[in-house]
Amino acid sequence: MNLLVKQTFAATVLSTMIAGTVFAAPSEAPPAFVKRVADSLISNLKANHAQLNNRAAVNAIVRKNLDPNVDAQAFTRIVMGTYANSSTPAQRAQFEKNFRATLIENYGSAFAKYSNQTYSMRPYKDTNAKYPVVTIDFNNNGEKIPVAFQLSDAGSQWKVRNINVSGIDLGLQFRNQFAANVKRNGGNLDKAIATFKPDADAAVNKK
Repeated sequence: MNLLVKQTFAATVLSTMIAGTVFAAPSEAPPAFVKRVADSLISNLKANHAQLNNRAAVNAIVRKNLDPNVDAQAFTRIVMGTYANSSTPAQRAQFEKNFRATLIENYGSAFAKYSNQTYSMRPYKDTNAKYPVVTIDFNNNGEKIPVAFQLSDAGSQWKVRNINVSGIDLGLQFRNQFAANVKRNGGNLDKAIATFKPDADAAVNKK
């Protein structure tokens, strides 16, 4: 399965609401939000195709298009799992910083291989779920790879809090990877956070 397509968004993940503060609901419908993010990323890759052999340039494209649309605090808690409850705010902040940086590198490597893949959106049914899910089928040389985006309401806009690729829950797989890293470091959470490098390819090939 093509690494680029499997890793197209990575990312999974969670801007929390400030207690006692009232926000306006997102003005976009969930599928409109996902389509806008996907179209923006693809158009930027096409426009900068000549620079895709430059890792720094690719990482900048990924960061520009994905960072503002990912619920990072939620992603941190999803991936840290039970360790999120026993960690300090400083440890969670460091985990989020390191995790985002390594994901950018992970996905940047995949995007460098971009070769005009296309996608189609599946019909969306609004069920008033707390975390709406929008699914896209990425088309790669005749192969359809479903990518489901789970969204959270960040007040003024939707954000991506988790991703499911071909039936594989990336948040859960990254959580398992992190838990294994904690064990390798003898339960030392600081060392586990400092050395954790999420492997998206291993996650989506977990079947």
